[in-house]
Amino acid sequence: MTERVVHVEMHFGLCSHADARNHIEQLLLPQARTCEVTSCVHGGFLRRSHLLSLFRCLTAAIMGRMHAPGKGLSQSALPYRRSVPTWLKLTSDDVKEQIYKLAKKGLTPSQIGVILRDSHGVAQVRFVTGNKILRILKSKEPVPHLEDLYHLIKKAVAVRKHLERNRKDKDAKFRLILIESRIHRLARYYKTKRVLPPNWK
Repeated sequence: MTERVVHVEMHFGLCSHADARNHIEQLLLPQARTCEVTSCVHGGFLRRSHLLSLFRCLTAAIMGRMHAPGKGLSQSALPYRRSVPTWLKLTSDDVKEQIYKLAKKGLTPSQIGVILRDSHGVAQVRFVTGNKILRILKSKEPVPHLEDLYHLIKKAVAVRKHLERNRKDKDAKFRLILIESRIHRLARYYKTKRVLPPNWK
């Protein structure tokens, strides 16, 4: 499917950010994948950089899914302020210690993040420590396994077992092709980053 590019020329006078946002929302086409905004500001305080920042906020989630018709619009919104909350008592070293302790139990980075969020009130580890969970774990040995690749392989194995019991399931066979395509795509990326060996299959 080819991407549609919509060129929108905005003429604003003295207007606020909220007014500009409303104008952009009304002019954007919902079926457009990519949009470009050209601003012509006449005597107003709203600059082109302001318009583009507003536009990026509006179109940040228009990245569609790879093998599904979904537009990928649903996502959580991070707070604008990226400082540590005043009510959080844990320091950076405390959070890192918790991460190492949970990693020794065999938990994945995503599971560690869920526990820190729900049990310790750490919404974003990056805001407290300055690094993501995976980078913190990489600073110590052993390096954790590739979680995204592992779960894709796990899903492919489950679909293969299903096909052994249900050989006429054509939809499952097609889904297996898509899953394996994502596995090869991700493995190719990790090979270029030298995370995986070149002969990995």
